Amino acid sequence: MAVDFLYVGGGLALLILAGDALVRGAVNLSLRLGVPALVVGLTVVAFGTSAPELLVSVDAVLRDQPGIALGNVVGSNIANILIVLGLPAVISAIHCTNGKMRKSAWMVLGASLLFILLCHLGPIGRPHALVLLAGLAFMLWHAFRDARAHRAAAAGEDEIEGADPGMPWWKIALFLGAGLVGLPLGADLLVDGAVRIARGLGVSETVIGLTLVAVGTSLPELATSVVAAIKRSADVALGNVLGSNIFNLLGIIGVAGLVGPMAVPADLLARDLWVMLGVAVLILPFVLFGWTIGRLAGAGFLALYGAYLVALAF
Repeated sequence: MAVDFLYVGGGLALLILAGDALVRGAVNLSLRLGVPALVVGLTVVAFGTSAPELLVSVDAVLRDQPGIALGNVVGSNIANILIVLGLPAVISAIHCTNGKMRKSAWMVLGASLLFILLCHLGPIGRPHALVLLAGLAFMLWHAFRDARAHRAAAAGEDEIEGADPGMPWWKIALFLGAGLVGLPLGADLLVDGAVRIARGLGVSETVIGLTLVAVGTSLPELATSVVAAIKRSADVALGNVLGSNIFNLLGIIGVAGLVGPMAVPADLLARDLWVMLGVAVLILPFVLFGWTIGRLAGAGFLALYGAYLVALAF
């Protein structure tokens, strides 16, 4: 069992480091090729930061472990709102006054409802995947159009983390190579360790996907949000979480569904999908009415996640 946890820990470390390397390499390659920073931010960065979750889900599908693939995404969406927003809010209140986030909040709710509908029409295969990817394409187009319309007023749109327009080609190649090699290796280690832990503890692979794998692949977002909260800039966490949740449902499951069919576990249909929808509804009034997610609300989010873990245990 100890070796299995080492597999999981090593896989997570590789995913985080390789994902960061891939984003840095892809961002700077795009900038060197003359792609506008606006486009890079909406596509390369958005897709690259979700690469760990994507590789884990694809690897799980290839291993015929749909519980981990689906649990990873559903669990990540739950953890993103209750933990990745809850913990920074306890450190420094999150002010939901940015009007642009309202569309994103509605998109999260819409993507959640579409995903739940397709799960009930499952197993999720290529037709379902194409619907999800079409939804992602529409939302990306909408975001790109909106960003272009507000380009003049956008503050710091050309400031992309990890961007260095003068980065030499050999260094770009090194980052890309490290990311492309490290991501599949890390995903393989993580899924292998998670499956063994599930079997050793006698719990379902879906539960492991909803908890250990989901929280693990959400660690980069959590770390970024906590650092932002310490710097009194916790508001940036909200946009990251909403964008990540949309891509998790439409992009990751969409790609994984093209790789192979995924039977939806009964527990996921009966409980976890509705918890995911519930937390999407929970965040909606904060964004729509500009309410602040203060320390009390943040603590409440964390308590709700604790209650969810207890429910999973029983």
